[in-house]
Amino acid sequence: MEKLNLYTSPMSRGSIVRWMLEEVGVPYDITALAPGVSSQDPQYLSINPTGKVPTLVNGETVVTETAAICMYLADIFPNAYLAPSQDQRGAYYRWFLFAAGPLEAAITNKMLGFVVPDELRKSVGYGSYENVIDVLEGAVSVAVSNQEYIAGNEFSAADVYVGSQIGFGLQFGTIEKRPAFEKYWERLSSREAYIRTQELEAKLV
Repeated sequence: MEKLNLYTSPMSRGSIVRWMLEEVGVPYDITALAPGVSSQDPQYLSINPTGKVPTLVNGETVVTETAAICMYLADIFPNAYLAPSQDQRGAYYRWFLFAAGPLEAAITNKMLGFVVPDELRKSVGYGSYENVIDVLEGAVSVAVSNQEYIAGNEFSAADVYVGSQIGFGLQFGTIEKRPAFEKYWERLSSREAYIRTQELEAKLV
């Protein structure tokens, strides 16, 4: 396997993938792009036509989309134990993609000041921001009270992704500071790999 290369920018979703890489514990390179440069750089656009970061390159394999990269890393490095066994992945897939889909969309629309009219909620994948946050709180409450993490008793890549969404949300005010969210995030942000990631990201900035 060739050395992994993460294309990222300071203060971007690339920090989620870097946390994942630190959890995996394998060598990797960083190609840091200044904010805004990735969408105009022809060389980068040949790798990721959207111009967004992050992008992970592993030899001839290119993976974009933060959630997809996290899943990919969990699969190609099984000895890191960041994904449940195949027969135990129901909650893992559910909450991973809930955070990547409904939660991300609801938070973005809230940030932009867009409120879905009541009569159109059935036409929108996430329904309403309030419902998405309530559902997320329910999942995290189970993790906090009955099990250790979002997909069971073992930390997984789903915690990296869901936890990052919650951490960002609490920091920037796009997710309410409910006790379940704060307790869950406190547990995750105390991990050594996360702390290392924060130190590395500070240097990148």
